[in-house]
Amino acid sequence: MTNDAHHVRRNVGLICSAAFLRSMSTGTLGVVLAVYLSRNGLSATWIGAVIAAGLAGSAAATAWISYRVDVLGRRRSMVLLAILTSFGGIALILSNSPVLLLCLSFVAMLNGMGTDRSALFAIEQAALPNIVGDRQRTWTLSWYNVILDTGGALGALSGALPVVIQETAGVDLQSAYHWLFAGYSAVNLCAAGLYLFLTDEIAFRKPADTVQRLEITPEAKGIVRRISALFALDAGGGGFLADALLAYWFFQRFGMNEQSLGVLFFAVRILNATSHLGAAWLAGRIGLVKTMVFTHLPSSLFLLLVPLAPSFRIAAALLLAREALVEMDVPTRQSYVAAMVRPHERVYASGITNLIRTLSWAATSSVAGALMQHVAFSAPLVLGGGMKVIYDALLYRNFRHLKPPEEA
Repeated sequence: MTNDAHHVRRNVGLICSAAFLRSMSTGTLGVVLAVYLSRNGLSATWIGAVIAAGLAGSAAATAWISYRVDVLGRRRSMVLLAILTSFGGIALILSNSPVLLLCLSFVAMLNGMGTDRSALFAIEQAALPNIVGDRQRTWTLSWYNVILDTGGALGALSGALPVVIQETAGVDLQSAYHWLFAGYSAVNLCAAGLYLFLTDEIAFRKPADTVQRLEITPEAKGIVRRISALFALDAGGGGFLADALLAYWFFQRFGMNEQSLGVLFFAVRILNATSHLGAAWLAGRIGLVKTMVFTHLPSSLFLLLVPLAPSFRIAAALLLAREALVEMDVPTRQSYVAAMVRPHERVYASGITNLIRTLSWAATSSVAGALMQHVAFSAPLVLGGGMKVIYDALLYRNFRHLKPPEEA
C-alpha cells in the first residue's frame, strides 16, 4: 500500500469513527430531549423553541464553514465544533430556565432532530467525495451514512437509560437523566480528540495548481441555488418531524415511556442504516434523481397515515415503513450535489445546501410545538408529510434531465 493510500484510509477511518460517536449522541438526544423538557414542566411551545434554537446555532456554524472555514482551518474547525457540541449535555444538567436553555441550545447546537445534519456533517460530506472517484462516490457516502445511522440507532436505544439507571442505581429520574447528559458531553469530546489526528492535506485535498482559494463559478452557484430551494421545502417538512417531537407525540398519544421509545427509535435508525446501501445499489441502476424521488415519495405517504392509526402498534408499523425508505435519498442527494460541482466547490455546495436545510428545520420546528398545543396535536405530521410530497414532485420535474458524470 502506498503512503498516500495509507493516509486516505486512515483519514476516512477517523472521519467515520468521529461521525459514529457524534451520531450516537444525537440519536440519544432525539429520543429524550422533548420528554426530558416536558418532565421538567416546559410546554410543547417551549420545547419546539429550544429545538429550533439548537438548529439555529447549527445553521450559524454551517454558514461560517461555508465561507470562512479556511480562516481557522478545517481540522481545527472540526475540533472546535465538536467541543461546542459537548457543552450541550452540561447545559441540560445545569439549567432549567427556558430562556437560558434557548441561549445555551444555540451555542451548543443542541440537535433534537435525531439525525446528524450539523456543520461537522457538512465538512465531512464535502471531504469524502474528494478522496474517491465518481463511480465510488455514492457507495462511499452510503457507507458513511450507514455508520451515522448505526450510531444513531445505538444512541436511540440508550434513550432508555434514564429509566434503567433509575431502577438499577436507585436514583431519582432527574439524576439518571443527568448521568446520560454527562455521557453525551464525554462522547462528543472523544470525537473532538479523533479529529486532532486528521491529516489535512489528504483528508481535504485541494487542487494541486492553486494556493489561494479558487472562485466559485456562476454555474455552481446556479445549481446550488436551484437545488437548495427544493431542499428548503423538504427540510421544512422535516422540521415538523424532529425525532424529539415524534417521540413526544408517541409519549402523549399512546403513553409510551422512555424504554419503549428507545426501542422504537433504535429500530428506526437500523432501518435507516440498511436503506443507504439499498440506495447505492438502486442508484447504480436507475440513477440518482429517480432513486431520490421514487423512494422518498412513498415514505411521505406512509407518514401521512400515522396520525390516523388507532393504536401504538399500527402507528409504529407505519412509522417504520416510512423510515425504511425515507433515508434512501440522503447518500444519493449528497452524491448528486458533489457531482454537480468541481472538487474545490464541494465545501461551498455542501455547506450552503446543509445551511438551507438547517434553517428550514429551525423555522418549522420553532412552530411545530405551538401547532401541537394550539391547533391540532398531529398537525406537524400532516404538514410535514404534505410538504415532502410536493418536494418530490418538484425535484423530479426540475432535475430529472440533469445527470451526474457517471450517468452521462
